[in-house]
Parts: sequence; structure tokens; C-alpha cells
Amino acid sequence: MNTTISLIVGALAGLLLGGAGGYWISSAMARMRTKDAKGRADDVVTQAQREAESLRKEARIQAREEVHKAKEEFENSSKSRKVELAAQEERMKQREENLERKVALIERRDRGVSEREADLVKREGELTAVRAELAAARADLARQFDEQKLRLQKIAGMTQEEAKQLLLTRVESELHNEVGGLIRRSQEHARETAEREAGKIVTLAIQRYAASHACESMTSTVSLPSDDMKGRIIGRDGRNIRTLESVTGVNLLIDDTPEAVVVSAFDPVRREIARQSLERLISDGRIHPARIEEVVNKVREEIDTTIREAGIEAAYQCGMQGADPEVLRMLGRLRFRSSYTQNVLMHSREVAHLMGLMAPSLGLDPTLAKRIGLLHDIGKAMDHEVEGGHAVIGGDFLRRHNELPVVVNAVAAHHEEVPPESLYATLVAAADSISGSRPGARSETTEIYIKRLEKLEAIANGFGGVEKSYAIQAGREIRVIVVPEKVDDNASLVMARNISKKIESELQYPGQIKVVVIRETRAVEYAK
Repeated sequence: MNTTISLIVGALAGLLLGGAGGYWISSAMARMRTKDAKGRADDVVTQAQREAESLRKEARIQAREEVHKAKEEFENSSKSRKVELAAQEERMKQREENLERKVALIERRDRGVSEREADLVKREGELTAVRAELAAARADLARQFDEQKLRLQKIAGMTQEEAKQLLLTRVESELHNEVGGLIRRSQEHARETAEREAGKIVTLAIQRYAASHACESMTSTVSLPSDDMKGRIIGRDGRNIRTLESVTGVNLLIDDTPEAVVVSAFDPVRREIARQSLERLISDGRIHPARIEEVVNKVREEIDTTIREAGIEAAYQCGMQGADPEVLRMLGRLRFRSSYTQNVLMHSREVAHLMGLMAPSLGLDPTLAKRIGLLHDIGKAMDHEVEGGHAVIGGDFLRRHNELPVVVNAVAAHHEEVPPESLYATLVAAADSISGSRPGARSETTEIYIKRLEKLEAIANGFGGVEKSYAIQAGREIRVIVVPEKVDDNASLVMARNISKKIESELQYPGQIKVVVIRETRAVEYAK
């Protein structure tokens, strides 16, 4: 038992000693860990302080850079602003100088006007005095004239009216036989002078207007790469050609010409739209109704733009201002109209320039003359749509669009379908003849031209009672002189109508031909 107690006591003592040692060891280890943690914490704090100091330095450097950059930008903007302000100040100074010069000029003008007004007042007073003197002198002369007239009446034994009637009777008796010869000589002199002056004016105008005689060929034929293309143009069951004809308003002739398609239409604009559309479709290769409508619409817009630009350009070149937009559009349509391959728009511009050159010699306004010349054939842009001659059609069109009456009459009368009311109508007819009949202006050869004139005269000479006939104005007019004993006035009217009908049926000609039948009776006597 004592042994047991000893063992227990020994065990307890060991436990106590072990616990005390463990505690001391644990305390020592805890102190070591605390010391290590404190050292690491000091290191972290030191590192953090170094990093914070580095960030502060970088922030200060960056702030200095931004301040420097802002300072440079401010200096640059200040410099540009100073330059701009200096330029504005210079401009203001120049404006002030200009204003000062203008004010000085106005002041000088005012002084000059004041001096002129004073001079005018002085002259007006002098003129009033002179008028008073003239009135007094006129009254004195009238009194003296009346006194002398009374004395003459007493001496002659007749009144003033009786003396006047006696004098007129004697003069009429003496001059009766000389009046006819005087009138005839005056007419011959006036005719010779007029023809000489007219020839001079026309010659100078032609000499000064040196235009080229370029003829523009307006074709209605579209070439094909091969005859196989005709089938594609026709399409299945003819749907392609029907679509093209319906949207363009033309007729297409497919089988007449190998490797070609002929476009037929009275309207030259429609014909041109169809021609360009067909060429684009052939070049593109895609030919079907939808594509046809798309291409035709696009070409129509382009043609409309071309027409407007052509009208505006022609008006600008001829100095025509204030024209209605519809008038310019119709003028541009003449670009696609030709007469014997002479482009009508080019012809109109040439007539305008010729009239502008001749007008000053006749005392006319050249600007108004050029306006009339440019518009004289505007009726040809719509004569396929409206019945009648193109001159009358053009005059009616211009009247509806508020053109001047003198312009309307000159355009309507340039082929003598309407009586002329001014010299401009005669001038435009002359310039039109010069432009259309000059050699090279049209592609018609001289041989064909002469044959056409000979045929025209032969048709007129074939009627009974015709003495002579003359084709004038480049074949636009035929004058027929008949024997007055064989053809009376009524028969002359019938003959003019029959000649015009025969010309229409037997002769090919551009435009229209005026038929004039002349019946004249002359009384001739000889003094022996």
C-alpha cells in the first residue's frame, strides 16, 4: 500500500513537473511567435510607407506634367487668339479707312450736287428772263404780221383763203403731169436703195457670224451583235417587244434590216428614249418586262434632265433671261429634232446670233432680236402633237406662257401665216432663210436641191394660164405669175389651192411650201 501511495505521489509529482515545463515551453514559444509577428508587421508597415512615398512622388510628377501641359495649351490658345484679334483689328481698321474714304467721296459729291443745284437755279432764272423777252418779241412780230397781211389783202384785192386756193389750183395744174413720173422715180430709187442696204446688212451678218456647218445625224436604227438577239428582243410570245413598245410609245421593226432594229415614231424624244433603252438592254443582256420598264424609266429621267440642261444652255448662250421653265423645256426638246439632218436647236441658235448682228443696222434691239430668233422654231417641238404650222403653234404656245406680244407675233409670222406687226418678223424670216439655205447647213446635195426646185416650178408651170413661176426662199415659197387675160381673180384662188394639193401629192419636201399666185394688170403708154 505504501508502495502504491508512493507511486501515486510520484506520478502526481511528475505530472506537476511536466505541466510546469510545458507551460514554460509554451510561453517561450508564444513569446517567440509574438516577436516574429511584430517583426513581420514592422516590415509590412515599412514596405507600405515606402510604397506610399513612391505613389506620392509619382502623383506629384504627374501633377507637374499636367500643369505644364495645361500651361502650354493655354499659351498656344492665347497666341492664336492674339493673332486672330490682331487680324480682326486690322480688318476693322481697313473698314474704318474704307468708310472714311466713302464718307469723303459722298461729301464731295454732295458739294458738287449743291453747286450744280445753285447753277441750275441761276440758269433757270436766266431762262425765265429770256422766255419773257421772246414772248414780247413774238407778240410784236404777230402784230406786225397782221398789219402786213391786211395791207397785202388791200393791195391784191382778195383774201388770204382766196389767194391760197388760187395758188393751189395753179400748182396742182402744173404738177399733175409730173406726179406720176416723180412717184415712179421715187419708188425705183427706194427699191434700189433698200435692196442695196439689205444686201449689205445680210452680207455683213454672214461675214461676222462664222459658224461651222456641222449637220447632226439623228438615227433611229439600233445595231445588233447578231440576228439571234432579235429573238430575245421579241421574247416568249412577243411579251418583251410588246412591253417595250407600250412603255416607250414607238414601233419596232425587227425583220426588215439584218442585224439591226428600226425604231419608228413621230415624237423624236420618244424615239430617242426607245433607242437608248434598247441599246442598254442589248449591252446588259437581261431582257424581260420588269427590266425593260426599269431601264426605260431611268433613260426617260436622263433624257428629261438633258432636255432641261440643253434649253438652259441655249438661253444662256443667246442672253435670254426671264423665260418660263416650260418654254426652256420645249426649247431643249429641239435638241432631238432635225430638218434634213440640221439640228433644229443649233439652227435656232444660229438664227438668234444672225438677228443679233443685223438688228443694230436696222435700229432694233439686239437682245430682243436674239430672243425671237432662238424661239422662232419652238413650235417644231410640239408640231407632231398639235395640228397646224409650227410657226402658228409656237406663237400660241409663247402667248400662253406670257411672252411679249412682239415676240409672239414675230414667231407666228416668220412664215407669213400671220400678218407681221413689226420689223422683227421680217428680220427673223430673213435670218431663218440664211441659216437654212447656206451651203453645207443641210445634208441635201446641190443636185437634189436643184432638182426639187425644178420639180416645184414644173408643177406650177403645168397649169393653164401660167406665164412664169419662181421658187424662192430655198424652195419654201413658189410665186406663180399668171396671164391676167386668161385667169381672173376667182380662178387665181382656185389655182393656188390646186397647185398646193399637187405639190403635196407629188413632191417630198421639209416643212411647208407657200404658194402665191400673182395676177397683175399694167397700163403702159409712150410719149412720142
